[in-house]
Amino acid sequence: VQLQAFGGGLVQAGGSLRLSCAASGRAFRDVHMGWFRQAPGKEREFVATLSRSQGNRYADSVKGRFTISRDYAGNIVYLQMSRLEPEDTAVYYCAAGSRRIVFSMLDTATAYDYWGQGTQVTVSS
Repeated sequence: VQLQAFGGGLVQAGGSLRLSCAASGRAFRDVHMGWFRQAPGKEREFVATLSRSQGNRYADSVKGRFTISRDYAGNIVYLQMSRLEPEDTAVYYCAAGSRRIVFSMLDTATAYDYWGQGTQVTVSS
């Protein structure tokens, strides 16, 4: 099982970026997939998750600005990020989980079994 994230880069505050995460190695039809991020000196934090059966969920800090979506045919999950702020600067990681997890727990890293390598997002002020 491999997850490969890409699409990061340098953008000015107020700009947009779209991250992509390609999954390979097994069928991901019924798994939940999500994005986390880690800023320098900080712990990894939840950003967004998408469960086919339970819906989407976002961290309060990105709600209304970020959108998670998925291409089930291509096993790709996207994170569209708009109105970016310098506080969004971090390494972004995609993750996937194959176990049945209650919706309220999908914001925890332990709900995910597979992780991508991370892609850097830098937002300049």
